Amino acid sequence: MPILDGFEYHRPGTFEEALELLEKFKGRAAILNGGTDLVVELKDGRKKPDVVVDIKAIAGLDGITIEKGRALIGAGVTFGAIIQSKELEKRLPLVVEAARTVGSSGLRNRATMVGNICSAVPCLDSGPVLLVLDADVIVRSRRGEHKIPVGRWFLGPRKTALKPGELVTAVSIPFEKKIRGSCFMKLGRYAGEDLAQASVAIAAMRGAKYRIAFGAVGPVPLRAKKIEAFLAGKKISDKVLSGASGRVDREISPITDIRASKEYRLHMCRIMLERGLKKAVGLL
Repeated sequence: MPILDGFEYHRPGTFEEALELLEKFKGRAAILNGGTDLVVELKDGRKKPDVVVDIKAIAGLDGITIEKGRALIGAGVTFGAIIQSKELEKRLPLVVEAARTVGSSGLRNRATMVGNICSAVPCLDSGPVLLVLDADVIVRSRRGEHKIPVGRWFLGPRKTALKPGELVTAVSIPFEKKIRGSCFMKLGRYAGEDLAQASVAIAAMRGAKYRIAFGAVGPVPLRAKKIEAFLAGKKISDKVLSGASGRVDREISPITDIRASKEYRLHMCRIMLERGLKKAVGLL
């Protein structure tokens, strides 16, 4: 399918040039990086920007930096690069585990984590993982740089806290020494490159505390605060798992669509939660 609507194309070489363009065309510019979502949206007419700003030529966006107890994953870092990173495998294995589930190898070598969270589709794979890891989104504009906690980033389907004239430069993820184990589970219709019907990310912390986030079962990815509170201080057992899974329908609000019914999503989230908790604490 061809792109039928016209637009200006700019390929800035510096942050300053990119931010100047975004400021000039506030609300009428689209960012092109990996392009795996944007190109589809341009083809089907869901997006009709006046200007496309291609940021791939800006130096420094494609790096993974380890500093001060955290990892900075640049806006140009692909899921493929995340998978290949020895540092992330060692320090943030949950991020690498989730990256391996994204699409096909070709897609992973093109799509970026920052692009994934900026698209903000309900079934995105990065959202639940970044929520349980308490990540921040680093945003830059001509007025300076600030960070947005990922818990305040997602405002609705395809809606984020990013304002016109702003550019996401990186995702910042702290290294949590209190995490003793983690797990990411994704439900698809078949093995391979499918969008999530549902997903769950789990971090088991020292002191029998847990962080849990679901994806693809609500307008935005969300932390399961009620389940976390129930599990706090408890050792994982069949009885505790049953109590946790019985609270799933208090946390999520799945819909029925072409990929799955809401009843199936609820049922599978209960199963994935139980299996994920077992795996995170080393019982599987």
